[in-house]
Amino acid sequence: MGARKRNSAEQRKEAAKTRYQAVLRNCPTSPRKMRLLTDLISGKEVNKALDILQFSSQDASRNLEKLLRSAIANWQSKNEGVKLEKSNLYVKIAHVDGGRSLKRLQTAPQGRAYRIRKRSNHVTLVLDSIKNEVENTSN
Repeated sequence: MGARKRNSAEQRKEAAKTRYQAVLRNCPTSPRKMRLLTDLISGKEVNKALDILQFSSQDASRNLEKLLRSAIANWQSKNEGVKLEKSNLYVKIAHVDGGRSLKRLQTAPQGRAYRIRKRSNHVTLVLDSIKNEVENTSN
């Protein structure tokens, strides 16, 4: 059993070398609001996704734009000398998970208190090249 786990771990490590991603943890926005934005950019070309986020009026778009620029920088660090325009990069996966919730109290009438949950989220962006997808499907 040890050899099988070691082999699968090595395969995961090799796959991670060609995976370009960025992760944002504990972003102080509710996951529902962030999912609205990630659904807009998922599957889009990188420059088009940046335009969508830049001109979006939602507050969470600033954090997501910064995260997308970080994922692009991660891609550029591994692919030096390749231009972004010729790479055909697109947002392969945009995934939002719920983070921790801060529990607060708000005063209410007649000595009562209402519970407020201030939600946060974790966002994962994975970039890929369209030509890589074509090569993988042909094999």
